[in-house]
Amino acid sequence: MSKREQGFTLIELMIVVAIIAIIASIAIPNLLSARLNANESAAIATLKNISSAQAQCQASGIIDANSNGQGEYGFFGELSGRATVRGSTLRIQPPVLSSAFGNVAASRVTRSGYLFQMYLPDASQAGIAEDATGGYTGSSVDASGAETMWCCYAWPVSQGNSGKRTFFINQGGDVLATNGATSQYNGTTNANPAYGAAFAATGSNSMGASIAANTTGRDTNTWTVVQ
Repeated sequence: MSKREQGFTLIELMIVVAIIAIIASIAIPNLLSARLNANESAAIATLKNISSAQAQCQASGIIDANSNGQGEYGFFGELSGRATVRGSTLRIQPPVLSSAFGNVAASRVTRSGYLFQMYLPDASQAGIAEDATGGYTGSSVDASGAETMWCCYAWPVSQGNSGKRTFFINQGGDVLATNGATSQYNGTTNANPAYGAAFAATGSNSMGASIAANTTGRDTNTWTVVQ
């Protein structure tokens, strides 16, 4: 048996390792980019599902804290059936949103690399977040305002790793996105988006103001409509 037939030479092994390194340098960034795109697409789809769930909740009239016959929008704990609805001992059954959204921590839900947070208005139309573990037991949410407005944000758990853009939706149904060029949101390290972040910078600081569709928001970021 010749020496050649006994195994690979050091040079041959080095060539194989070099080829593997080149392939990895090309494949790994592409895999990361694919994961980011998948997470962002999932966040957009989730916000649209939340919008549909809110419409069903409001139309059903099961949340009617002021007993005027007009349905109200809900928080994640209420929409998922995990918490009783405001002003009642009832739960939404069957829930209009997956029970996974009942897993609320620090008023947020984590899904596919993104954090989601819901806001409903108080009497001055400032945004109120739900209770830390879901639902709402306070008295600040304005029932009349909650009949017509709500908003929700989604931002990356880990900026650049689980996603890059931050998203927004409200009762209007349009999903807005920002790349956070001037004010970036990143998990729980940076402050989460304030309720008015995606509303027009020139408007009032309320949930009743116009959204910053293709313009600058109150957080100084540019928010664009996702097509």
